[in-house]
Formats: sequence, C-alpha cells, structure tokens
Amino acid sequence: MTANGSRSIPSHMRPVPGSVNIPIAKFPATAGPAKSSTERQAVVEGIIARFNEGLASRDPAVVSSLFSANGFWRDHLALSWDFRTVNGRQGIFDYLQSSFSAEKGSTLKTVALDTKAPICAPQSAFLDVDGQVPCLIFSFNIDTTTGAGMGMARLIQDSPGTWSIFTLYTALRQLHGHEETIFHRRPLGMQHGDVTRTKNWAETRKSEAEYEDEKSPDVLILGAGQAGLTIAARLKALGVNALMIDKCDRVGDNWRKRYHQLVLHDPVWVNHLPYVKFPPQWPIFTPKDKIADFFEAYVSLLELNVWTRTEIITSKWNPQGKDWTVTVKRRLENGVEETRTMSPRHIIQATGHSGKMTIPDIKGIKSFQGDRICHSSEFGGAQENDVSKRAVVVGCCNSAHDICHDFLEKGYHVTMVQRSTTCVISSKSSTERLKPLYAEGGPDVDDADLLFHSTPLSVLKAVQVGVTALQGEWDAGILRGLEEAGFKVDKGPDDTGLFIKYLQRGGGYYIDVGASQLIADGKIKLKQGQELEEILPRGLKFADGSELEADEIVFATGYDNMRTHTRQIFGDEVADLVGDVWGFNAEGELRTMWRRTGHPGFWFHGGNLALCRYYSRLLALQIKALEEGICT
Repeated sequence: MTANGSRSIPSHMRPVPGSVNIPIAKFPATAGPAKSSTERQAVVEGIIARFNEGLASRDPAVVSSLFSANGFWRDHLALSWDFRTVNGRQGIFDYLQSSFSAEKGSTLKTVALDTKAPICAPQSAFLDVDGQVPCLIFSFNIDTTTGAGMGMARLIQDSPGTWSIFTLYTALRQLHGHEETIFHRRPLGMQHGDVTRTKNWAETRKSEAEYEDEKSPDVLILGAGQAGLTIAARLKALGVNALMIDKCDRVGDNWRKRYHQLVLHDPVWVNHLPYVKFPPQWPIFTPKDKIADFFEAYVSLLELNVWTRTEIITSKWNPQGKDWTVTVKRRLENGVEETRTMSPRHIIQATGHSGKMTIPDIKGIKSFQGDRICHSSEFGGAQENDVSKRAVVVGCCNSAHDICHDFLEKGYHVTMVQRSTTCVISSKSSTERLKPLYAEGGPDVDDADLLFHSTPLSVLKAVQVGVTALQGEWDAGILRGLEEAGFKVDKGPDDTGLFIKYLQRGGGYYIDVGASQLIADGKIKLKQGQELEEILPRGLKFADGSELEADEIVFATGYDNMRTHTRQIFGDEVADLVGDVWGFNAEGELRTMWRRTGHPGFWFHGGNLALCRYYSRLLALQIKALEEGICT
C-alpha cells in the first residue's frame, strides 16, 4: 500500500494526501463452476447453515473458517456502526469477535436466503470480466441486534465439491421499530372526524417548512444539491426532522447556473434518486436545467424542508447539551432579510464532495486586462462572438473539455492547457461499463446498487483492470487521435480506469462527449506539459518562455478537500477535529464520508447522484440510531 508521497510518482498514481493506493486483489484459483441449479442451491444452503451455526454459538472461528484464505468481508453498519472491509481469515475472525463483544453495537444474528426475490437466487457468475474465474453468487437477508438488511456473497470452488466465501457483503437497511414510512407504512394523509383542526394540508405544509412554531430541526443540512436532497429524503422517511439551507435562489441552481452546454455524463439508469425514479421517457443523458427542474419537483413531491437564499452566520457545538447553536441569515422572497437561531443536534455538510475552488497562485493574475478570468465553477458560458476572440482553459478533465467545447461553438480560438495526464473514456464506453447492472431492462436500481457495492474495492480494482483494457479496445481510435495530437492519456491508478481514479483522486478524467475528436482534429488547440509561470495583461507565460494570447482565461483546476469548506464555514475548532475527505483508507473504504467524522454531530455527504442515493440510506440510519439511543 502506497501513501501519498514523492512528487516523482506519476500523477495518475498519486492518491489524495494522507490516503492510500489500495492494492489490487488477486483472484483465487478455482475448480470451476457449479454444474446445476440443484448443486448451486445445495452449496448455498450448506454455507448459510454453517454460517448461522457460528452466529448462534457466537464462535468467530466457525464463521471465519468458511472464507477462502484471502477472503473479504465488507460490512456497512451490520456488525459495527462503521464501514469496514476486512481481509483474510484472521482479520474476519477479529472483526466478528469484536462485534460479538461490543456492549452497545450492532451484530449479526442470522442470514437467510429469500427465495421470493429473483436477485437472491444462487447463480453462476465470474469474478473477472474475461470469464476465467467462475464463482457462485447469491444475495440474502440479514437480521441483526438492531435492525435488518441485505447481503451478497461470492463463493469459489477451492477443489471439487469444496466451496468457500471469497467476498461477503452485509449492510443494514432498517432499524427494528423505526422502519421507513413507505409502502405499507405510508402515512394515512387524512384526519376524518378531527373537529379541532383549522389548517388544511397546504397550510400545514407551509407552517412546517417555515418552522413557524420556532422549533429547530433535528438535522441542519448545508446544501440542497443531490447530496442534500437525498439525505433529507431518507431522514424524512425515518421520521427525523431535517432542514436544508442553500445560498442559491432556487433548488437546482447548483446545476442550473453552471456552464451553458452542461449535460450529465452518467446515464439515467445510474442516476435515479431515492423513492422517485426518473420517468421512462427521460433522456439517457440529462441536460443541466432539466436535472435542476427535477430537483425542485423532488422537493415538492417528497415535502422536504428547504430554505434558499440562506447561509450560516455563526455556529457553535455545545458539548453539554450535545447540540449546536446555529444562526442563519435568510433573504425572503420579498427581499427582507431575517436571522434565525436554531439548535439542531446534527449538521450535515452537503456542499459537494470537493472544497474551495483551486486557482493556482500565479504571478500577475490581478494584472489580466482581458474580458474574463475565472474558475470553472464561476463560468456561466461563452458569449457569441464574430471576431474570433481567444480563450485559454487551464485544465484537462470534464469541466475543461466541456468549456473548451462551449467556447469553440461560440466562435472562439480555443487552447487547452494540459499539465498532467487524463483518463479518457468515451460516453458510449462509459455507458457500456455500467451494463448489465445499470441499463434499460436491467435489475431494479436498489438491486443493482447491492450488486455493485457488495464488491470490496480492492477486488473492484482487479475487475476494473479488465474493464479498462476492454474500454481501451473500444476507444482505440479516439485515444490514438489524442496521442497523435499530443494529448497525454492514462489508464487510471494501476490501469484500473476512471471510476477508481474518481474515488482515489476525486477527478483526473474525462467522459468524452465530443471534445476529444475536436482535440484530435486540431480544432481545440493544445499546450501540453509546461507549467504556467505568469499571467500577462493579455495572456499567459509558461516555464519554457512561450506565451499564449488570451481574451478569456478559465481555470478548470479543481477543488481543495471538502474539509476546506468546513474550516471556512465552521472554523478551526470543527475543522481540526474532522478527518480529510475522499480517497481510500488502509481497508479500502472512503475516508470520513457518510460516517463519523471525528467531531460529534457533524457529518459529510456528497458525491455523484449514484453515491448520494446509496450512502444517504446508511448515513440516515446512523443519525436515526443516535436519535433513538440505539448507538452512542
């Protein structure tokens, strides 16, 4: 395992500071697949029976012996109030033993195959994309001391007739006695015979959203993008009162106000939000204004509380009362400003998985006399021009490509400045990589999420080596064109591609929606490999002495760690206690996100729509368990 260190390490191999470049798991040798459905069923039933015997006797040796020598157990809240991935029989033994001995924790009681659910049926599959390592996969229900959930296992045949667990995943999905108020637990929605009520639904809803009775929310959520919306929806379903606040004028402005041509790069099937899926006629790739409007509708449909044009003025954690004192300033629709003080027990920073925008500290930046110089997050779009103005975009990932494309369409001469390599994958290949999990006619999105997240990330890296090689074949033409144009590409850390680079670095990639061909054709010019030394009044100067003229300069240079926003908003007292966000820890779980941060009552939530959808449930369960005294 390699911690972030020497700058001599290639950029695509460097994890974010303090995190780990987790190793690639080795696929085990197998004696082949199960030969029939009868054999598959018998193997699974035998494993489950012995597993439950070990749980009933609270004997970790029995359970750990069912795993292969290099087996993995990934657990999200079923055995502890944390996210863990343990490897090897001894690691599994130790983890299970600590769960059994915990005084106030969650521990596994039983696992059971649910024959009514198609996803649970034992079926033959492969650990690798090349179909060389057969396994037997099945999902199951779990019962714990605190709740219920689901899991998934992948078995391998060590020798003829002898099977062991290579990967096991367990995840809590609900708390006993505090289940989500959905489906057969949905609210009644009427008050027949209640002669005392004076408000109808609309009036009651307005009063709740405005907190007219002066009560505080249990949870204050900072941000009303996909992170804020998903956790607010999950908390509401668990009966936890939550309020989102956002600086923007409208819900969805985090997308609506971005550059003109922005379209989501992930397809619709992977982007569904909790409880409300996109309709069947929704486009595969969603335009920014369309997703923004959907976010507004989502708030209305799910009756979520949100105050826009609102920001935190002061905040302080009260250790004795175990709550916060927070004062917010809010600009009402009539332009009047008001301040409100509230006492939530939890604050969730849902401001995106990144922190402050990063603009290099470059000599002369204030001397620029062109039309515009800004960060990509401030770029509202290129303006039509007929005089062939010159634009330079510093950066080489998603935003940089999209902005270059936008400038070119508006008649600019455009140059991209690439200082390090980029992992490039075509939009078509990106969509293909999600199949068959996230695709038209594929599994229900919750089942697809279970299948995907059941893979320990070290094993996922091993899978992605094959996926990345296959994508390289699909995209060979455009990758060759980029190389010939001087654009430098990489295959992600350890040749594991885009998704691992996203988790490990939070960036460094481009899902190609057309700009790569423009670079290959020379329509988007390239300045590669030179560090930017100085901003000139009408351009840029590089370390090799070369210069570029520019009427507009956009820095698509990324963002700092999410913790920088914490320091900016909540001060050093909070920021010094919380851990850094994003990148892998030594076990291969993402650091600090969606789990205890190091500061009581303070949480991080963020990521793309798919990660926000999945992890919002796990974050909400932790908060609900704390609220009900189920955990401490």
